[in-house]
Amino acid sequence: MKKFLKTSLVMLTACTAILAGCGNNNANSGNAANGETGGNAGTATNAPAATDAPKSDVKVGLVTDVGGVNDKSFNQSAWEALEALKTEAGVEIKYLQSNSNADYEPNLNQFVKGGYNLTWGIGFDLGDALLKVAKENPDANLAIIDSVVDAPNVESVTFAENEGSFLVGVVAGLTTKTNKVGFIGGMESPVIKRFEVGFKAGVEAVNPDATVSITYAGAYDKPDTGKSLAATLYNAGNDIIFPAAGATGNGVFNEAKSRNDAGGDKVWVIGVDKDQSLEFGDEVTLTSMIKRVDEAVKRVSQQVVDGTFKGGTTTVLTLKDNGVGLPETSKANVSAEILAKVEEYKQQIIDGTIVVPGE
Repeated sequence: MKKFLKTSLVMLTACTAILAGCGNNNANSGNAANGETGGNAGTATNAPAATDAPKSDVKVGLVTDVGGVNDKSFNQSAWEALEALKTEAGVEIKYLQSNSNADYEPNLNQFVKGGYNLTWGIGFDLGDALLKVAKENPDANLAIIDSVVDAPNVESVTFAENEGSFLVGVVAGLTTKTNKVGFIGGMESPVIKRFEVGFKAGVEAVNPDATVSITYAGAYDKPDTGKSLAATLYNAGNDIIFPAAGATGNGVFNEAKSRNDAGGDKVWVIGVDKDQSLEFGDEVTLTSMIKRVDEAVKRVSQQVVDGTFKGGTTTVLTLKDNGVGLPETSKANVSAEILAKVEEYKQQIIDGTIVVPGE
């Protein structure tokens, strides 16, 4: 069923990157459990529009996973994409925030039954619920990030997280002073496993003497758990941690900042999904493994605006497609020599000389 959409990838490259931080005004989104909305902060329909602003009859809804719309990572990237589309095309947008997996199906149905032209499920965990809703509503358009849903009215987008994670593993392996680095995953899933194994492979490729300590938080919405796990890893001598854990990863940044502010041995965090140096600062963010979730969400949503949406398709975004990679801000803390080595490995992955493990 899977197939690459070359035409979709061409469209992807035309998308404008969304500036990080645009979604920070949604912090008081409220409770989306039991089908309740995220409140006024979960919509983009209340602010007065300029007289010359574009207008559209298209409505796009977005259902987050339990990490929340302000996770400073995965969900936030998706929401920022829709905010940009609202500005550029006048699309009406709204999100529903899920507090548990029990919220997925009712939240998706709220948009579908409400006549939304496209309903997004953001995250692997929404796959089963979205498939059920898609089958029950064959005339509805749905899309999902990080999962493949086999239905004729669903467009699926996945990423080669292992390839981008390999590159930040190269950075970590060449930067660590202790030869100990850590990885903190959210929930165990094929998606997070791709982050883990890609990162480990990148570290080992450039520094066979380094060890990679791997642990899972079991949640995407527990910053306190992330902080505690980070403290354990840093105490054990790991000087760089790569969290792929949504809002749980925010706690890793908090722990690292506290340690650096206290004047101890320097520790680093590698950001995920977004350029997290824009949120947490260059003082603690070594680099970030960016997933172009924002561009993917914007591209597929634009298809609905243009009347070109086609379900039953899957797009896989790789290094070659610029679907994953490192941000330009990496040069603030990563030496030119290491970045040159990253570029060498990137080209070898693109041309197939290196095949990064994915599981």
